[in-house]
Amino acid sequence: MNMQRCCLVITQTILWASAWAAASVFAADKPVKVYILSGQSNMVGIGQVTGGGSRWGAEFIDPILSVYPGKYDPNTDYEKIEPVKTLKLESFGGTNPTPYPGGGTQIVRGAIQSTTTGVYEFRPGYGESTHNIMEVEGKEVHRHEPGKDAVYTHLKLTAGKKVPFKITYLTEHANGLGWLARTDIPGTLATVVKQDGKFPYLVDKKGNWVQRDDVWYNGVVTATANKWISIGCGAGDNNIGPELGFGHMVGEYHEEPVLLLKASQGNRSLGWDYLPPGSKQFEQDGYVYAGYKESPAKWEKGSKPQPITWYAGKQYDDCFGEVHRVLDNFDKEFPHWKGRGYEIAGFVWWQGHKDGGEPYASRYEQNLVHLIKALRKEFAAPQAPFVIATIGFDGWKLAGPHKIVAEAQLAVSGDKGKYPEFMGNVLTVESRDFWREADVSPKSQGYHYNQNAETYMLVGEALGKGMLELLKQEKK
Repeated sequence: MNMQRCCLVITQTILWASAWAAASVFAADKPVKVYILSGQSNMVGIGQVTGGGSRWGAEFIDPILSVYPGKYDPNTDYEKIEPVKTLKLESFGGTNPTPYPGGGTQIVRGAIQSTTTGVYEFRPGYGESTHNIMEVEGKEVHRHEPGKDAVYTHLKLTAGKKVPFKITYLTEHANGLGWLARTDIPGTLATVVKQDGKFPYLVDKKGNWVQRDDVWYNGVVTATANKWISIGCGAGDNNIGPELGFGHMVGEYHEEPVLLLKASQGNRSLGWDYLPPGSKQFEQDGYVYAGYKESPAKWEKGSKPQPITWYAGKQYDDCFGEVHRVLDNFDKEFPHWKGRGYEIAGFVWWQGHKDGGEPYASRYEQNLVHLIKALRKEFAAPQAPFVIATIGFDGWKLAGPHKIVAEAQLAVSGDKGKYPEFMGNVLTVESRDFWREADVSPKSQGYHYNQNAETYMLVGEALGKGMLELLKQEKK
């Protein structure tokens, strides 16, 4: 009886393993799933990762370099032997630190006095000189051994308090360059994840930011990172947009790899800059407003329009023209997927602030309907899921023309029933719950959601969940 059970278990295991292997091979043959993300500056991504790193310098007091004989030896107690040379470093940090003499094992000691109380990450060195061990107040805050990943341990500094530091360089490459980054500013991703414990999937066991190996990000026009999805796919290396939360959601869902193609630009309206092809001019209050490819934005009825260097829909053309360029050269742009091909899996749209005035606010709904249809036609994906996030400035206090825009965004959602052809393939997610006030955010900048990274993560996750909801409906 035991033998029969054993054989049954082995048979089931073999069958499961064979099925898994077959599924893996099948998934490897499937086209890459491509999501096209677009919008204005908040889609570009202004959420702060840290308070921003800056070159260190004035915080360091009386740094003195000591040079000890021989290469660095981890078994040697350098506190108990005499250096062969010492040098007071007149300039430490900045862009032009006092050069080190080289030779032997080099160790610099001194004091740090911060002007602001906070939790800091220390990034000593640049390039090869990052191979060092740094201690502050007797605690190791940085270790980067050759051939290994750097390990950072954050430390709180109190404004005005002088504490000792020591940097031991592990190779002959050594200099006084270094950076400090405050990591406890409210609303930064570092604070939200590493101190508040939210979005734990963004870091590994050592607290380092992770990158997925199945979701590639490529930004065109702005936010031009080109890498496996991680931090720094927003407006700069220290920023995120909704792509981060969204990328993790769809990456977990698909067996196939995913490409996020983001084409976005700040300070752009749907009624003018992003006006989709085929949009007609209209008249209101004695003015004629431009249709697609027309210029300027408006002119008095009965007058002859004087074109400017911009035209209605130019941002649409610029952004999605760049997407076409990338997709037309797919194998060259993404050699790791050469020969595999792709398919448009869905569209994501987060925009609306620039349309918060008339007549564009009142026309936002019809323009958005037109955009959805235009993009599906543009990329030959007539039923591709389309997910939209409302604008959410000031949360549920949102009022005036911006509220009209948010309501227009909700109105096109297929579950509202107003557009039967959008049922099950267009979904709007609400973002006003994700608003965070300035006093718990890195900046007081309402139109950028106070640069609060939690807001950008929550919007991204909501867009991802919305996309998965549509994908699951599609499978039924």
